[in-house]
Amino acid sequence: MSLLQTTTARPAVRPATRPWSDDPFAEAMRTGRGPLWLRRADGGRHQLDVERWCAPPDAADRSLLLRCLATGHPVLDIGCGPGRLVTELLARGLPALGVDITRAAVLRTRRLGGAALCRSVFDPLPGEGRWGTALLADGNLGIGGDPTALLARTAELLAPGGMLLAEVEPGEADERLTVRVEDATGWCGPPFRWARLDATAAARCAAEAGLTECERWTVRGRAFVALRR
Repeated sequence: MSLLQTTTARPAVRPATRPWSDDPFAEAMRTGRGPLWLRRADGGRHQLDVERWCAPPDAADRSLLLRCLATGHPVLDIGCGPGRLVTELLARGLPALGVDITRAAVLRTRRLGGAALCRSVFDPLPGEGRWGTALLADGNLGIGGDPTALLARTAELLAPGGMLLAEVEPGEADERLTVRVEDATGWCGPPFRWARLDATAAARCAAEAGLTECERWTVRGRAFVALRR
């Protein structure tokens, strides 16, 4: 997820039990509208691009899609959200599967014609060790707050020589955070661990996880790395 502006307003908290599933993100996936933020424990917050995620792929997204299409291999989209990438890949004739823990996001993906499972990346998944390409777009490199563990798990899912295309922070960032999803009313979901990494930090974690960096690029202010198993 692209994480943007920082502010310091105080949040309100309503009862919730599962991040991304019983919090404002699930509601945003049902409506297709934000605004949403990740609220940090220190009071700052990073904006989530809900409307962009629910819109057709933009130029930066297309840079990912073209690299997927160039490999010709089936794609696993980790944290697929409302499914714009999975749906576009399938429309272009490339097999693709999304996984996301938010049921509303999975249902939205399926309504668009995409294929998606309501599952964590750390759960058993189809085709483990055989995926040619995996995606961690929209800041999903932060999942779980331990990028090395996430990248090691992704390496397990990839076939030998498989490629991971990951979005990273465009500025300098190497943070492990506790955050909540917050909406415009101040409603916050439960706390969870997250991470924010720039390309250099991501490459370092990737090396620890057995992945090798082979490309960096930027499109319209969004930054990406390609990593190979």
